[in-house]
Amino acid sequence: MTVPPEPPESSFLSGQTECGKTAHGPLRDFLRTETGSAAVLLTAALLALAWANIGPGSYASFWHTGLSVRVGSGEVALGLREWVNSGLMTLFFFVVGLEARREFDMGELRERRRVTLPVLAGLSGMAVPVAVYLAVNAGHASAQGWGTAMSTDTAFALGMLAIFGTRLPGSLRVFILSVSVVDDFVALAVIAFAYSKAVSVPALLTALGLFAVLLLVRRTLGMRIPALYAVLGVAIWVALLKSGVDPVVTGLAMGLLTYARPAERSDLEHASRLFRRFREQPTPELERTVRKGLASTLSPNERLQRMFHPWTSYVIVPLFALANAGITVSGDELAHAFTSPITLGILFGYVLGKPLGIIGAALLTTRVSRGRLKPPAGWGAVTAGGTLAGVGFTVSLLIATLAFDGDELAQAKVGILAAVACSFLVTWLVTRVIGALPKRARSRALLGTGQSIVDLSDSVDVRRDHVRGPLDAPVTLVEYGDFECPYCGLAEPVVRELLADFGDVRYVWRHLPLHDVHPNAQLAAEAAEAAALQDGYWEMHDLLLEHQGDLLPKDLLHYGEAIGLDIDRFRADLRAGAGSSHIAADLESADLSGVSGTPTFFVNGRRHHGAYDIASLSAAVRAARERAALTGAGRTA
Repeated sequence: MTVPPEPPESSFLSGQTECGKTAHGPLRDFLRTETGSAAVLLTAALLALAWANIGPGSYASFWHTGLSVRVGSGEVALGLREWVNSGLMTLFFFVVGLEARREFDMGELRERRRVTLPVLAGLSGMAVPVAVYLAVNAGHASAQGWGTAMSTDTAFALGMLAIFGTRLPGSLRVFILSVSVVDDFVALAVIAFAYSKAVSVPALLTALGLFAVLLLVRRTLGMRIPALYAVLGVAIWVALLKSGVDPVVTGLAMGLLTYARPAERSDLEHASRLFRRFREQPTPELERTVRKGLASTLSPNERLQRMFHPWTSYVIVPLFALANAGITVSGDELAHAFTSPITLGILFGYVLGKPLGIIGAALLTTRVSRGRLKPPAGWGAVTAGGTLAGVGFTVSLLIATLAFDGDELAQAKVGILAAVACSFLVTWLVTRVIGALPKRARSRALLGTGQSIVDLSDSVDVRRDHVRGPLDAPVTLVEYGDFECPYCGLAEPVVRELLADFGDVRYVWRHLPLHDVHPNAQLAAEAAEAAALQDGYWEMHDLLLEHQGDLLPKDLLHYGEAIGLDIDRFRADLRAGAGSSHIAADLESADLSGVSGTPTFFVNGRRHHGAYDIASLSAAVRAARERAALTGAGRTA
């Protein structure tokens, strides 16, 4: 928790904050990882196709290679493809479970009323494609493969969304992710109950008993012994495998049990004290204590996501594609596939059924709720989201390997790959249509009129808050800052440039002095409040940020003289702590808003994640301004 005296500009521009802590939230990290991994996933699929066509014999024989693990008299023997599909993919669903739990604890779904629409859209977005598949395959034995036409691939969908860049709003990412979480839940239930082998009741009961033990451990010991959870997770996985139920459900269940919470200021202050003790006496014992203290500031959910998500996104899912996407391609085989009800059912299910199911459920929910439940984006963006959701790859391939074999499996793979290409093309057409609309109609189509979730606990009150800019501006930028924080110093010229560029933005500074790392920050904040009693707040604010290394009492008195304050009154107010109640109220609002470090920005009540350069903040302000113009919100944010 040491503070660099002169932080490099590059670290600031890349999104560093909290005096060195990265500014990206867990959700933003999740989206960035999924988006970047889409290219790796596509490469792996193309390699699988090339391998299967150049050496079809070697491709099949390699993935059928047996591998067994024996512990005492117990043994698990599977082919390499099965180890990938049922073993490594358990970690993929573990990450899905972690993200779902994070959304319920900290994200968009923490307001439970917002759960309804993505749940209904997700369920409808699976039911309609299944109905399309069954209609195409009616009267054929291939109808039993209906599960292949229902699940969205989050990595591919978000990767394709990134390609469209600023054509679609950022809120659409959250909508797709929320729908995909429901999608994955149902897909796992389908795998467990519809595509599992004959169930061994004793093994299934063993798995359930072990899961009960896991719940007991979580209730009594919490998350203090990670190794115990790992051992119980492996035991549950083996028991489910022996029972005939696909064991990938183990990952989702364990992910959902792992709670998420923001880093609290009290925990960060405790970590700072531990580090100072280690700095004074660097012993092995204190080193271990410091590591435990630092780890405790982050929730188990965030730590595990950071540990496993890159592996699942860049290694496990691409390896799954390499093991399952390989099919031999020829003109005759493609012609046969595109007359097959399996291929056509999957293709039509994804390209037509998915968007119809998602958009239809969202429209119906909005109408039935009389507008109380709306998507976080406009209907044009929701339409693009529905077409993007037509990308089914990972889970679809997994179900296809369970439902088909031989030529039927090859036909299913052709349908899955064709759906990826067609969904991209349809989404491109949708974005072109939206882009051709007049400006106001385009904004409404992209942003909508739904009220977004508000992260800022206390609305701006112009009677007590320090406001710079028009009081009735449609966009409000709130910063929680510390006069001694070097990153706040770097943010200040950016804020000034932003206010100069946008005449309809008001800026509010709220105090968050991090006294555990900045010993002079509290007194500096009190000096600003003492100056405010003589209508000199902003002059003092600017001087304090310009001279962050000189915040001793004599310096503060000098600044008071420089801006023309009654110095005797200023000294008396400073000694009396006249502004301490205002600072305490700001600290309380920071805690209620989940703010633990500086600088932290809110734009019309929504927390801004990412870099605080002029381009990033300008983009956030423009989006907030357009939404405010449509909804009339923003002035009280």
